[in-house]
Amino acid sequence: MQIKKAYLTFAFVAVTIFGLLYGISPTWYATAFLGITDLNPSVAHILRAVTGLYLALAAFWLYAAFFNDKYRDTAILTTILFAGGLAAGRCVSLIVDGQPAPVLVFYGAAEFAVVLIGYWVFRLPER
Repeated sequence: MQIKKAYLTFAFVAVTIFGLLYGISPTWYATAFLGITDLNPSVAHILRAVTGLYLALAAFWLYAAFFNDKYRDTAILTTILFAGGLAAGRCVSLIVDGQPAPVLVFYGAAEFAVVLIGYWVFRLPER
């Protein structure tokens, strides 16, 4: 049970940080991490929308970790789906679009690791 709480807390912190990086200043994020100096307002809009999605899921994970154990396994499954969906999309993009910025390759590897670790945590028995 403590491992599941720790996993969900880690997921909450990580996704909150990345979501806020995208959303507080999409232009800064695009320049600093992606080398994009002229960010289209539509792309900034998408990044801020993604921030909302990230923060909503992160809030659910924190809620499930500490305030409602009935949803704990469901929350872990959503972390797996969340990271797995992102990793799958990145794999398609690698094939179709080619090599992205190095930070995005790192994100893909981290997302794949979250899927594996999340599955392990999900399979742990309740105590």
